[in-house]
Amino acid sequence: MTQLDILIVDDEINIRKTLSVFMQSRGHRVTAISNSHDALKESALHVFDIAFVDLRLGTENGLDLAHSLLGVCPRIKIVVMTAYASIDTAVEAMKRGAADYIAKPFTPGQIELVTERLAGICDMENRIASLQEDLNRIHPEVYFSSRHSSMQRAIELARQVASSEAVVLLRGPSGTGKTVLARSIHNWSRKASKPFGIISCPSLSRELLESELFGHMKGSFTGAVRDNPGRVSSCEGGTLFLDEIGDLPISIQPKLLRFIQDREYERIGDHKTRKADVRIIAATNMDLEKAVKEGRFREDLFYRLNVIQIDLPPLSGRPDDVELHAKNMLDFFSAQNHKSFSGFTEKALLAMKEYSWPGNIRELRNVIERAVILGKTGQIGEELLPETIISQAPPVRIGDPLALEVIEENHIRSILASVSSLQDAADILGIDQATLWRKRKQYRI
Repeated sequence: MTQLDILIVDDEINIRKTLSVFMQSRGHRVTAISNSHDALKESALHVFDIAFVDLRLGTENGLDLAHSLLGVCPRIKIVVMTAYASIDTAVEAMKRGAADYIAKPFTPGQIELVTERLAGICDMENRIASLQEDLNRIHPEVYFSSRHSSMQRAIELARQVASSEAVVLLRGPSGTGKTVLARSIHNWSRKASKPFGIISCPSLSRELLESELFGHMKGSFTGAVRDNPGRVSSCEGGTLFLDEIGDLPISIQPKLLRFIQDREYERIGDHKTRKADVRIIAATNMDLEKAVKEGRFREDLFYRLNVIQIDLPPLSGRPDDVELHAKNMLDFFSAQNHKSFSGFTEKALLAMKEYSWPGNIRELRNVIERAVILGKTGQIGEELLPETIISQAPPVRIGDPLALEVIEENHIRSILASVSSLQDAADILGIDQATLWRKRKQYRI
């Protein structure tokens, strides 16, 4: 069963102890409270998955507390407990947002059944949220097959560290797949059923970035019309990916350092110290050592982030991977666009393998998607590739590992470019004009 954070609210100490021991024996984290005030205080500091709430808490009404808990944490599952069970109170509990209702005295089997059912719902909600993020920025998951030793080492290291709680720093040029690798590390970890959040540090101003990261209280600054719990809170139990961490403003860096060290933070406009169990994965294409020397990045934060460093090599040094990824992406985008392609022409493949790919895998993805959209059926030829790729392709040489028709096509193109008439070209090639016309049609010259 998934490990859950469980809140128990009951004014009877024996109930609290019994439930706590039972839940802890099942591997869950438990906080046991006797009253509404302390329960709300704890829920402001921690994100709970399930709350077992007694209907009568001395002079207090447990249903009122259930409503308040849902206001603080909308995804919490409330189980109302009572020794005064009736249909009316059960109906009222459900109206107030309770997920289940259980009568006292209850058996361990009943508690386990309720917990397993709600754990399944929590797990399903987390998976749906993760799938929704994937749909919002759909991409072919092809990046983690590689024929290149440096990329294979990076993938293997990522798999090894996934099961730990260590901070991971992903380094490499833009477009090498750092975001996809961060998500994979999360999915390979024990936190896979918990949320995965992303913050792009360069995309927000200093004020908005701090608010997005740690949250803010209503009225704490102009435009703060409602409370914002922040990504740290919403990723409780899961992973937060900080993309382009080198662009994190210097004023926010001490707050992030404190959170990494102590798991503590405050929302903007609120002095209450909160805690969160969130793993940090960061990425950068910047020379952080240089940024530290220039005073743009804190040295202590750099060392905290750089516990495990994974370097992703650029695509330009991995020509075999270009072909591998291009073919996988072609299958992906062909299916997405309801088209059928058998592959690439040899000349198109050669051009792609010789291209420098300054945008790395992201650029390759865009090129293949464009080719599929513009193409019809059959093979993807060079005519469907951007001019920037074709212009960088080296001339074909005798002895290159190419089909005869590729050499023939390039020879005909070269001759046509060097003469002033088709008859001159035909004479040099040793063929008649009709044959040359057919060859030009065949090769789309």
